[in-house]
Amino acid sequence: MSFPTSLSSLPQREAIVDALYRCVLAFDTADLPLLESAFYPDATFDMNGAVMAGVPAIRTGCYDKVSKLDTTHFLSNVRVNLVEGENKAKVTASALAQHYRPGQGNEPGATRLMSGSLYFVDVEKDESDGGLWKVRSWKMKLVWTEGDWGVMTEN
Repeated sequence: MSFPTSLSSLPQREAIVDALYRCVLAFDTADLPLLESAFYPDATFDMNGAVMAGVPAIRTGCYDKVSKLDTTHFLSNVRVNLVEGENKAKVTASALAQHYRPGQGNEPGATRLMSGSLYFVDVEKDESDGGLWKVRSWKMKLVWTEGDWGVMTEN
């Protein structure tokens, strides 16, 4: 399954938040082009102090592991701080993620790892890519987890 990397006629704030939605949907559906559309090539992703610099590092350090799992990521409490006329914005969000081993998401009693996080994301409008908003830096603060961390390492 593949999703479009840009949607037509989005109001500016929705277009900004869409960068985050593209990223988490890419993890949940293993859609690499969608992931790549969400980040500048030299973007950084900081997961609790483990910093990945550049899309190749984000891919090998996080995406390649998580996208193989049965996952869902939900964003809420999304706030956008945009100065009118600027092509940069700061976005904060709360996130809930559920992770199951591949093919086990629908099995009753399957081992899982759930997490709650806070996201702090700097985005910029990429005029060279049709005005698509993309992540420049993403900081994820893992607040809590419940379940088995082995889900993340035992594929």
